[in-house]
Amino acid sequence: MKGEKLRGGRWQAYVVSAALVLCGGMYAVEPSAATFAESKTLALQIALDRRGFSCNAIDGQWGRKSQVALATYCAVHGYAVPPTPEIAHDILFPRERNLFRVETVTQREHDALVRIPFTPEGKASLKTMGYETIMEMYAERGHLTEGALRRLNPAVAWPNPPVGTRVKIPDFLYGQDVRLRASVLRVTLSRFEVTVFDEKGRLIALFPCSIAAEKAKLPSEGELQVTTIIPHPDYTYTPDRVTKGGRIVRRIFPPGPNNPVGSSWMGLTLPGYGIHGTPKPETIGCAESHGCFRLANWNAVRLRKMCETGTSVVVEK
Repeated sequence: MKGEKLRGGRWQAYVVSAALVLCGGMYAVEPSAATFAESKTLALQIALDRRGFSCNAIDGQWGRKSQVALATYCAVHGYAVPPTPEIAHDILFPRERNLFRVETVTQREHDALVRIPFTPEGKASLKTMGYETIMEMYAERGHLTEGALRRLNPAVAWPNPPVGTRVKIPDFLYGQDVRLRASVLRVTLSRFEVTVFDEKGRLIALFPCSIAAEKAKLPSEGELQVTTIIPHPDYTYTPDRVTKGGRIVRRIFPPGPNNPVGSSWMGLTLPGYGIHGTPKPETIGCAESHGCFRLANWNAVRLRKMCETGTSVVVEK
């Protein structure tokens, strides 16, 4: 299977593969594994994520986002798409090393937890919009759903295990090429995804995203540019409504992973629009944002590190 080439150009192969996926090419969930950590589906999602082809939040379940990530990776490298995730793992990544690392919960991590107030006034009063639980912290660190984190660590006292608890998460300190640089980003609205191309036109990464829930807030097709890149951004909250005769009171929410724009912001030439993170990664991949392009925090950070001001952003249907 490996080395069997797809016909046509790389971009054409990607479109064909993605079309097959979206027309129903779903695979069954892996029927069994000695433990969740030994699941080949889980290992495949980790291997693809390491290479920049993200299924969004890793969960060990095979669905549309995972299938798109696999199909895109295969198209880029000229491989036919294997018929199941288990076969895909065995053919594409049979020797993938160091899938997991074990970390120990610290007092410093407990001390950093915050309670996010409900009101804008309360949020603006915080010093940071940090994690609310150790579970949330470690799930994001491992690019996982909280359910997958529980399954990897069934004996841990979630959501806030005591200091000294050992936790297994996917290892993304290993196996990532941090030298990749973006020349063009393509935001495809119909597929809820951002694809990344280098200066030679090669597709080097794919990230699921969310788009505006209201069609009127969707940007027109065309080319934009990245104008600002801000790690750990704050957020200016403006109320949607004010009482008659009242005045608009804006609030500044501090930086942190639970900030409404997450851990990273890239502003675009279209005023008010940007590519940013989110405190709710499991909601990515649908039409629900206020207009911006929203990614899981870890993907927003990775994409930010690949870009610079002036990077082209092409919006297409």
